Amino acid sequence: MKASGKIQGRWIVMGCIFMFIVFLCGTPQAGAVNAFFDANKMGDMSDFDPNNPIIPTGDTIKIAIVASFSGPAAVVGEIYWISVLWAAHDINKRGGILVDGKRKKVQVIKADHMSAPAQTKKIAERMVLEEKVHVLWGTNGSHLMKIINEVAEKYKVIAHCTAALSDELYDATSFTRYSFMSSFSTEQIGRGLAYYYGQIRKKEKKFYILNQDYLFGHSLAQGFKKGLKEYFPEATIVGEDYHKLFLTDFAPYLEKIKGSGAEVIYSGDWIPDAANLLKQARGMGIKLPIANIFFDEPNFLHEVGVEGTKDLVHLSQYGTEGGAFKTPEQIKYYKTWNNLWKNKWKAPYNTRLYEHGTGNIGSYIMQTYWLLSVIERAGSTDPEKIIKVWEGDTYRMNNGTVLTMRTCDHKVIQDLHVGIYVPPEQQKESFNIPPYYWYQGCSNVGPSFKIPAEKVLPHMDRNLDRCKGKSDWGK
Repeated sequence: MKASGKIQGRWIVMGCIFMFIVFLCGTPQAGAVNAFFDANKMGDMSDFDPNNPIIPTGDTIKIAIVASFSGPAAVVGEIYWISVLWAAHDINKRGGILVDGKRKKVQVIKADHMSAPAQTKKIAERMVLEEKVHVLWGTNGSHLMKIINEVAEKYKVIAHCTAALSDELYDATSFTRYSFMSSFSTEQIGRGLAYYYGQIRKKEKKFYILNQDYLFGHSLAQGFKKGLKEYFPEATIVGEDYHKLFLTDFAPYLEKIKGSGAEVIYSGDWIPDAANLLKQARGMGIKLPIANIFFDEPNFLHEVGVEGTKDLVHLSQYGTEGGAFKTPEQIKYYKTWNNLWKNKWKAPYNTRLYEHGTGNIGSYIMQTYWLLSVIERAGSTDPEKIIKVWEGDTYRMNNGTVLTMRTCDHKVIQDLHVGIYVPPEQQKESFNIPPYYWYQGCSNVGPSFKIPAEKVLPHMDRNLDRCKGKSDWGK
């Protein structure tokens, strides 16, 4: 009996250890991945400076960031630059990647598309034909990513879609084997927020859609309407409008929202439109929550203040339920970034936008690490070898979320998270290390809720031959 008791005790201890591991890392299935980010393997980042980057030349792995580095959306290019550069710098400090029998470092090149279709085609082709890049990384604007994908297919190079979100980019008419979408997509976003309101929140029922008037904005609206039918059929759309990009006067739209009886505004606007919309709405006394994916830029959130940003509902592809810092590795990674921000970086990278390196920036960084991991495991810059590895691949990001690349249409499957913006004293639920708040001058994430991947599987076009007969999981 004593021996039996000891054995039973050991099993209890082992069971407790197992449950603790599951708590930290997720289910055993979530841990069974092909590759993952390991903060303990990071190189020395002490000399990382986005304003004075150390960029290798010569025989390198070349990544062109095709984005808006000028014009009204130039800040977006800045965000992409530091994100890709961070991952490249880390890999270079580790000695680079062994490809085609030689260890090579990663070279990052700016390719300004100026938010213009003609310029996008011109700069993408120049990157391929003159700079001989191996990857076209982008971009802000699904209409522009479509052009990048076309260039990638024509010249047989990899296109990495990290920030253009329209599902149509990977339908039967637009799909190319050379492009991979590692970001969430419009239907996932819409269905994710509909799932939150219909299955978790279960309160507000009247929604007003206000989006930018191009492919992305319309696709995002369709995703939300589809999600409401699926998860919240008793909800209603009380208004739906689309505005031109880089709008400065939202008053006509906001007056319509005032009279609509809406309880929530649903908007996919990105900066500068997101900032102008929020500031003008609050200035006109409209205090409605805004369900969003890009109303997270802290500089304009501070302009609006704590009360004006309270109750924003933010869907993230780089979130987590509960505290954001669950492991020593997550804390190490965060402090590496945050200490550099505090002590080294100059404008524009010393503003609040870059303080934490989480949110959309965290996602762009991890998507880039995934790309570099695929190249490393392919052992080559040959696009055919990269395609072979990336199709069906799984990668765990630093925050614990697992990314799965669906083989037939190159779309990512992942859990999403909804964060509710609360005043600083309530942010400890998310920012669970000192000082226990993200920001003091505005509201930010406190409570957060997981939207399971199976509830927001990306749209699959069954007219795409590669996807015929496949389940939404791609099986």
